[in-house]
Order: sequence, then structure tokens, then C-alpha cells
Amino acid sequence: MTIDWGAFLQVFVAALLAAVVVVGFYALGLRMLARSGRIPVVAPVTFTDAITVLSPKQLKRAEKAAAKAAAKSPLTEGEKRASVFAAYACFAVCALAVVAGILLIVLG
Repeated sequence: MTIDWGAFLQVFVAALLAAVVVVGFYALGLRMLARSGRIPVVAPVTFTDAITVLSPKQLKRAEKAAAKAAAKSPLTEGEKRASVFAAYACFAVCALAVVAGILLIVLG
């Protein structure tokens, strides 16, 4: 039994690049959402002690700070809309990359 190291390297590089693309576009999408003033605030959830959970008071404070930051934004309404559109486009690229990966696994 021999190992085709060239094919192994090709799969490794493709997987690494796909991971970089998905994570990069997701991070860029979150950044565009924050730029537009739509900062995603997660509601408190009860999990184990390993996960930091915001109390209702801390959540209210975070939402207030997000609203204050959005109100002070120097961006025009058009720039905010463009940022939201760019964020959703980044999330769409992530979704397409995941669907393409699943199709490669299922149909490959």
C-alpha cells in the first residue's frame, strides 16, 4: 500500500484554504454588521460554568451601549445599508462554501 503524498497535500491545502475563507468571510460579515450599528447581542443562556453568561442587567447594559454606539455612528444611512448588504453577502459566501463542501462529500 502506497500513499499518494501529492493528493494528500492537495486535500490538506484545499481544506485549509476553505477554512480560512469561511472563517474570514464570517468575521468580515460580523464586522460589517457592527459597522452598520446592528451589533449582535446574545440573550442570556443557561449552560455549564465553562461559558460566560450575561445576567439580564448586564444584557440590558450591553444593549444600551450598542444602541448608544449606533446613534453616534458617523456613517450615513446609505453607508449603513451598504454595510448590512455586505454583511449578508459575506454570510451568503459562508453558506455557499458550506453547501459546496457538503455536496462534495455527498456526491464525491
